[in-house]
Amino acid sequence: MAPFKLQTPPNREILGGDLLAQALRNLGTDVAFGLHGGHLDAFLLGAHDCEIRLIDTRHETTAVQAAEGYAKISGKVGVCFVTANSGFSNGLPGLATAFADRSPVFCITSSPPLQDAETNALQGFHDQVVVAKPITKFAHRVTNVEEIPRIVAYAFRSANTGIKGPVLIDFPIDVLFSPPQLERVAFGAVDVPPASLPAPDPAAVNRLMNAWKTAKRPVIITGTGVRGADNALKQLAESTNTPVFYSNKFSTPIPADHELRAGPASGLAAFAGKEHPDFVLLLAARTGFLLGGRGGAIIPNDATIAQVDLDGGEIGKSHAIDIGIVSDAGLFCEAVASKAGNAGLSRNEAWIKKCHDLKNTVLPYSREGKVMPDGQLHPYHAMVEVMKALPQDSIIIVDGGEAGQWASMTLELAKPHVAIVATGYLGFLGNGWGYSIGAAVADPSRLVVNIQGDGSAGFHIQELDTIARFNLNVLTLVTNNYVWGMSINGQDLLYEKQTKARPATALSKACAYEVVAQGFNCAGVKITQPEEVGPAISKLTKAGPSLANMIVSVKPTTPATLSMVGMTDDPNWIVVPYYDNIPRPFYKLSGGNGHA
Repeated sequence: MAPFKLQTPPNREILGGDLLAQALRNLGTDVAFGLHGGHLDAFLLGAHDCEIRLIDTRHETTAVQAAEGYAKISGKVGVCFVTANSGFSNGLPGLATAFADRSPVFCITSSPPLQDAETNALQGFHDQVVVAKPITKFAHRVTNVEEIPRIVAYAFRSANTGIKGPVLIDFPIDVLFSPPQLERVAFGAVDVPPASLPAPDPAAVNRLMNAWKTAKRPVIITGTGVRGADNALKQLAESTNTPVFYSNKFSTPIPADHELRAGPASGLAAFAGKEHPDFVLLLAARTGFLLGGRGGAIIPNDATIAQVDLDGGEIGKSHAIDIGIVSDAGLFCEAVASKAGNAGLSRNEAWIKKCHDLKNTVLPYSREGKVMPDGQLHPYHAMVEVMKALPQDSIIIVDGGEAGQWASMTLELAKPHVAIVATGYLGFLGNGWGYSIGAAVADPSRLVVNIQGDGSAGFHIQELDTIARFNLNVLTLVTNNYVWGMSINGQDLLYEKQTKARPATALSKACAYEVVAQGFNCAGVKITQPEEVGPAISKLTKAGPSLANMIVSVKPTTPATLSMVGMTDDPNWIVVPYYDNIPRPFYKLSGGNGHA
């Protein structure tokens, strides 16, 4: 890391905004996402002068999510800027998703002058630090211009160290616009190299190897935390002869054609009630609904389970664990791979083949027609053709409800470089727009495919303008069935025998997303016939900023939606969508009057 030396801007004095920009530049920042506000001008000029590229979006939520998408693909801290209070409030959803997904994001905001506190000043109503604290690792207001580099360095390292997450710093407008006393500037850790990552305890690794060598059907399930450990994970898999599955939120870096790449972890449900895994290594993969919850279909309850995570509190959080190890995923992979050769691990060829072949399982939908009785495209067949038409090693961002499920089921056909389910733990629709922008900036050499439903597309479709203005290599696919698909299909399951009402589920058939795209200077096409899908998508992969409006049927219902509604005729259970059914409460009668 180069020594930090402040540079005086040409033709003007150095301001607090310059300290902020130059500190970030010294910490490795070369791009920031945001939306203009006059409060931030001192920083924006400073960023321009020290060659930080500014990507201005059309909404602050998308700006924060673009920074998160950038972080997910680049492995660096994503930096974003949102103006005081109004912009900050719009940015809160982005902080919420970054916090839930443990993404390193550095969010800059501003506020009225300190002297105007509690005067009902413009854009000064909420205490932004107080509001942000529950959904950030660190939130702080800088009140002294000379302290800017020190606080920036601390917050930046907080975002990217240990359990990663977003941070927010409020720089009041007077602090950003004031010149510092240069001899009093506090630099803090701006010049300090990043801290070493935690390695696994050798004794714990030995216990793990003893359990591993007794396994006949081992699997590894990876999560977001393996990003950046590509080679180490590959060595771990090969040295232990273990198939690698991935949490649906983030695909594994194991190469697409590798015999040990076994696809999404949801495929393990096919082994339920059969010869299933007897050893499961959860590698930077959190338990929860993305891994089948507590039902045991994906993580068998009778298997030996080891969990590796930077967060010791996450280990065993919702599933019994036999071996827990706190460690960086990459260092863990290296430590185990170095011991595996002498550990006496066997290679079960039949098991490896079974796991690998899960990706090629013939689904019932493949035997159905490509056009549904309503005359619309079968969503499964249409998505298969989309995936086949994409260039290998694309970055695929999956958004939407049922649209996202059809995409997740067919992802392996595309052989992506990486695939991210944007909805994350919050089930947050619309994230894919920001993630796609950030991913395209982080890796401009690859096509980014932004898969949306017609519901999720409506959240931030104006970002087509951002994609076009910066000529980002993003192809957006709107899988359009004119309804909130997961909502209406869930209501069908719950209320089919009671009512035909499906409230708040319809969307407009008149909305022409391809025309919207053209209005934002993107290529746009509409797809309605099976034979159009492959050629149209293939053409758009070479068109730069583009969008395909693919009209599909609302039926059939995806397996994910079916699994989210546990229908039963047992009157002792209350059926609810998304979660385990709830036991019906029974109340004792009191006083003999028949009232509870």
